[in-house]
Amino acid sequence: MKKIIFAVVLAIVLFVAAGSIFVVYEGEQAIVTRFGKPVGEVHYAGLNFKIPFIEDVYRFEKRILKWDGDPNQITTREKKYIWVDATARWKIVDPLVFFRTVATIRGAQSRLDDIIDSVIRDAISGNYLVDLVRGPTYKAPAGVSAEEILDETNRRSREQILDDILQKAKASTPEYGIELIDVQVKRLNYIESVLEKVYERMISERNKVAAEYRSEGEGDKAEILGGMEKELKRITSEAFKTALEIKGKADAQASQIYANAYSRDPEFYSFCRSLETLEKSVGANSKMVISTESELFRYFKDSQYIKP
Repeated sequence: MKKIIFAVVLAIVLFVAAGSIFVVYEGEQAIVTRFGKPVGEVHYAGLNFKIPFIEDVYRFEKRILKWDGDPNQITTREKKYIWVDATARWKIVDPLVFFRTVATIRGAQSRLDDIIDSVIRDAISGNYLVDLVRGPTYKAPAGVSAEEILDETNRRSREQILDDILQKAKASTPEYGIELIDVQVKRLNYIESVLEKVYERMISERNKVAAEYRSEGEGDKAEILGGMEKELKRITSEAFKTALEIKGKADAQASQIYANAYSRDPEFYSFCRSLETLEKSVGANSKMVISTESELFRYFKDSQYIKP
């Protein structure tokens, strides 16, 4: 009987001891509440004690947490509508204040939605789009720039704008036991209606560049064809000149030959030339009527040129 009573007492002691001991693991921090109200200090990694059945343990992340907001449609300083998608990193630095104000991670995320979204909206609407995307080393391209039409007052780089967003949002988080570590803009993009206009302008600019290239190509083509035509005329002219020179030399030689032949037998030369003229003038089925007084007929009636 004593053994049974001892075993029951031991079980009760072990049960009470187990309920009074809790372990906080690395990366966690915990608070103890008594009837729903925090008591004592914050408990960190290690073995800790509480009153069983009366006190409860609430654990919170000690590590850095992520906040992702919903994309918002915001107008920039020059009244351009853009989608802004932001993210942030934060952590719980005062679990007691955190538990009293927001209680849970979900509650903290909801409160960060209000704080960060409002700060980002003010920052985007107070700055130009070009300032939201350019870095500190940005330099405007040579020539006419779109920035020339923008107001030069309060111009800042993207890093300065993001730092300003962080500082303003960070000032509102300690009252919730939260430390805001970083805020970044993941994506900036035009809304659909503006995107269509941007694409149309890009296409127009590309078409303009293509037209310039085509114009330059046509100019080069005309220059090449003109040079080719000029070279062709030069070659043709030189060939014609050479042909005339050769023909002239040939005519001179032929005239010399004719002259030599004429000087040796003028009468025979005259006879041959008459026959050539007759051959060119009269065809196979042609008939010619000539006078007896004709020079051509003289050779036919002269017996010394006609063999019997």
